[in-house]
Amino acid sequence: MKQALILHGTDATPQSNWFTWLKDELEEEGYKVWLPQLPNSTAPNARIYTSFLLANSDFVFDDETIIVGHSSGAVEALHLLENLPENAKVKAAFLVSAFKDDLGWDALGGLFDEPFDFASIKTKADKFTFLHSDNDPYCPIEHAQYLSEQVGSELIIKSGQGHFNTELGEQYKVFPELLEIIRENAAGR
Repeated sequence: MKQALILHGTDATPQSNWFTWLKDELEEEGYKVWLPQLPNSTAPNARIYTSFLLANSDFVFDDETIIVGHSSGAVEALHLLENLPENAKVKAAFLVSAFKDDLGWDALGGLFDEPFDFASIKTKADKFTFLHSDNDPYCPIEHAQYLSEQVGSELIIKSGQGHFNTELGEQYKVFPELLEIIRENAAGR
């Protein structure tokens, strides 16, 4: 069964930005979708998030599973992949506005208590796609470039799209471009 895990970012909820819209769209395409409220999202912590996700998911993380993460949710997607059982491998990970360190914000430090094991992460997904804007006000594009290089993935750079959230405007209540990227890279189209 096709499954999708969608992970929101810092200070966000499942109702923020385009997350619920994407959930609905993927469900219409036959996915079982989990869009959880991550615990204490004002101060994300990789250990807490990963434990929460592994303890509360009824997913089998397999070749019919995709993971979509936005901002700190994208960072957590990498941690989750790293911590999946050795034989687990998902179809694809779509990482929007990802970053590689705490960006100078104490609240984000818990995401980086342990360094990434990129050798392990690379083995846990058939495909990685990073999506980043050239004017993200929080996450420098160099972060996405670094992360995408570490896992040998595609990096799609969009012009003038900020943090791909509603701070840019109501257009990010939906995200059809991301849905199309998912279709192209995960649905075998």
